[in-house]
Amino acid sequence: MTATSTLTFDPISYLAHAGIGRRITDLKPKEAFFSQGDPADSVYYLQSGRAKLTVVSHEGKEATITLLSIGDFVGEESLAAVPGLRLSTATAISACTALKISREEMIRVMHLEHALSDMFLKFLLARSMRTQADLVDQLFNSSEKRLARILLLMAEFGKPGVREIFIPPVTQEALAEMIGTTRSRVSFFMNRFRKLGFIEYNGRIQVHKSLLNVVLLDQFPKHNTEQLPIESIA
Repeated sequence: MTATSTLTFDPISYLAHAGIGRRITDLKPKEAFFSQGDPADSVYYLQSGRAKLTVVSHEGKEATITLLSIGDFVGEESLAAVPGLRLSTATAISACTALKISREEMIRVMHLEHALSDMFLKFLLARSMRTQADLVDQLFNSSEKRLARILLLMAEFGKPGVREIFIPPVTQEALAEMIGTTRSRVSFFMNRFRKLGFIEYNGRIQVHKSLLNVVLLDQFPKHNTEQLPIESIA
């Protein structure tokens, strides 16, 4: 490949269109990109929508391990030296559009086009940092603070571009799985956040910037939280 063709390669354009070894796929909410145990033979690039990665234990218990948004790669384990099976299940939270790239095509273009391999490396580093932050959060923070962080991540605070007004539809059971607590505790915390003005709820959940104080500064107004009413947020 010539230097001129390398300079004109645009990874954003490449990831936006179908071509040899890649195709656009649309998924409905709750539809799976792939399931745990499937052959790891492709990578997805999320063009629109929100998704999640879950794992199921031998006992059948499911846990959500990360949330996915626009610009994320999904199923990068397929690029391992020895292809194997999917280690998790990727499921659409909202309607999603993704580019499905075969393992062979992704490896080929990463070898030829440094712009794409650099982009992919930055994604992997960001994913690694996020995983470490999730582990620290789980080990050292209270379940209330973990919930605040998950809501901020779902609202995409800190990411460039225009932030979504509402977070994707999510149940209290799913939130409880993500932070390692019970639905009743999530219900209590969500109503506390609403009472304190950190979130609004009218069919959809809207997260306010003030919730950052809970995560960054560990600040709560001095309220008697035991007396706050616990109203159902479905």
